[in-house]
Amino acid sequence: MKTILIYGANGYSGELIAREAVKQGLKPVVAGRNKDAIEKLAAELHLPLQIFALDDMDVVASNLLDVDLVIHCAGPFSATSKPMLEACIMAKTHYTDITGESDVFAHVQSMDARLKDAGVVAMPGVGFDVIPTDCVAAKLKEIMPDATHLTLGFDSRSGFSKGTAKTSVEGLSGGGKVRVDGVIKSVPHAYKTRKIDFGDGEKLATTIPWGDVVTAYFSTQIPNIEVYIPASPRMIGQMKKLNWIRPIAGLKFVQNFLKKKVDKSIIPPSKDIREKTRTHVWGEAKNAEGDVKTVRIETNNGYSITQDGSLLMARKILADDSLSGYKTPSMIAGSSLILELPGSGEFVVS
Repeated sequence: MKTILIYGANGYSGELIAREAVKQGLKPVVAGRNKDAIEKLAAELHLPLQIFALDDMDVVASNLLDVDLVIHCAGPFSATSKPMLEACIMAKTHYTDITGESDVFAHVQSMDARLKDAGVVAMPGVGFDVIPTDCVAAKLKEIMPDATHLTLGFDSRSGFSKGTAKTSVEGLSGGGKVRVDGVIKSVPHAYKTRKIDFGDGEKLATTIPWGDVVTAYFSTQIPNIEVYIPASPRMIGQMKKLNWIRPIAGLKFVQNFLKKKVDKSIIPPSKDIREKTRTHVWGEAKNAEGDVKTVRIETNNGYSITQDGSLLMARKILADDSLSGYKTPSMIAGSSLILELPGSGEFVVS
């Protein structure tokens, strides 16, 4: 039986994944640097454990020698992804993570040649970012193979975990991102606005630097990509005000202050709230002639997508020994991947 290691298993999403893995009959290794928390979780779930930090790559690699695949859940991924990925290459262990950081996606993709040489798969974004939107992008490519413009978006009420909120804080100084003619372009916060019916009625929406700006290009080869979420006029105004403080938003003392506020104010959603929360995912493709196609799908909440999607992708990667290199979810499983996840509806095409 192949071995899965969940790093950062004591975090909110990591623990959800570990618990679901046990329900599915798996016996993953739970790992992280927080000895007390990992030991407590391992004892409760009767799982093997490893305790190690990510500051010594040789140590990390030595802990992965008997591991077939890592589900990396310990953010901020801007700091943790590179050492874990390097260690996976050294140990010839497949790498997955639940990041939402576009720079992390771009870095992992840039490692494609090394990954292939090592016979290792690397797939960042095996959670809510980017499985649902990646599948919608792939579906639109099937419907409109000559598409030149791809617009994606989602309406989610799941709320942020602390890790996701801290990732957003880290991205304040970077502004927004879109892809233009195949090249990622940095743009201001709330760069564009438009009204979109994500599947629950038309709403005002604005652009965000979601991971698909990077990943959907490799899934579809469509050169122009934007991602939107619903936003009130007030929220859009606040996002635009952030453009004035971008030069200082990345300073260490500002980041520390904002992250402390996150620790005090963010309460992760309960199981009851997760079960009641639905997500609407939408996409639009346009070709050079101006023809337009849209795809919508309703899914589970983002945390459940991450819990179930990360384990499903682990199984798919481990089931195919021929795979190597950088991959997106739809590159391995196609647009129908989202239909395999609990709580997903059907694609609605118009």
